[in-house]
Amino acid sequence: MTAHTVTSYDEDLKALDTKISRMGGLAEHQLTAALNAIAHANPEQATLAIEADPAIDAMQREIEEWAIQIIARRQPVAVDLRTVVGAMRIAGDLERIGDMAKNIGKRIVSFDEKAWLSPLTKSIGTMGDLALLQLKSVLDSYSQRDAELALKVWKRDEDIDREYNSLFRELLTYMMEDPKTISYSAHLLFCAKNIERVGDHCTNIAEAVTYIVSGQSIVDGRQRHETQPGDAGL
Repeated sequence: MTAHTVTSYDEDLKALDTKISRMGGLAEHQLTAALNAIAHANPEQATLAIEADPAIDAMQREIEEWAIQIIARRQPVAVDLRTVVGAMRIAGDLERIGDMAKNIGKRIVSFDEKAWLSPLTKSIGTMGDLALLQLKSVLDSYSQRDAELALKVWKRDEDIDREYNSLFRELLTYMMEDPKTISYSAHLLFCAKNIERVGDHCTNIAEAVTYIVSGQSIVDGRQRHETQPGDAGL
C-alpha cells in the first residue's frame, strides 16, 4: 500500500510537470505566431495569436486546480512543496505571456502600410527574437531543473530592456519630428512594450525555477523592476 501511494504521488508530480510543459509549448507557439505576424506582415498570424489565448487561460486553471489537489491530498513538504508552489507561479507567468502575445496580435491587425514599412519594425523583430529565446531557455531550465540556466535567463533580460529603451527613444523622435507618424508609431511602441513584458515574465519564471531547485531566491547585483521609458500608460 505504501509503495502504491508513493508511486501515485510521483505520478501526480510528473503530471504537473507535463501540464507546465504543455502550457509552455502553447505560450511559445502563440508568441511565435505574433512575432511572425510582425516579421512577415501577416495579419493571419496575428489572428492566430489572438485565438490561441483561451487555450492558455484554460491550462492555467487546470494547473492551479491540479496543484491545489496535490496540496490537499498529499500535503507535500520540502522540494515537493516548492515544486507545486513554483508550478503555480510559472503557470501564472505563462498565462501573462499569452496575454502579451494576444495584445501584440491585436495591435498588428490594426497596422497599416506605413507601419509595415517602418524601419523600426525590424528592431521590434530583434526584440521579439530575444524574448522568444528567453522563453525557450527558461522552459528548458524548468524541465531540466537547471538553476544555472535559469540565472543566465534572468541576467539576459537586460538585453531586451536595452533594445526597448533604444526603440522607445527612436519612436518618440519620429513622433515629435513628424506628427503623421504618431498613429503607427504608437502601435509599434505598444508591441515593443508587450515584448519587453514577456522578458520580465521569463525572469519571473527563472526565479521560480531557482526557488524550486534550491529553495533560495536569485541574489544578484542587477536592479530589477526599474522604471523604464514609456511605462506610464503602457
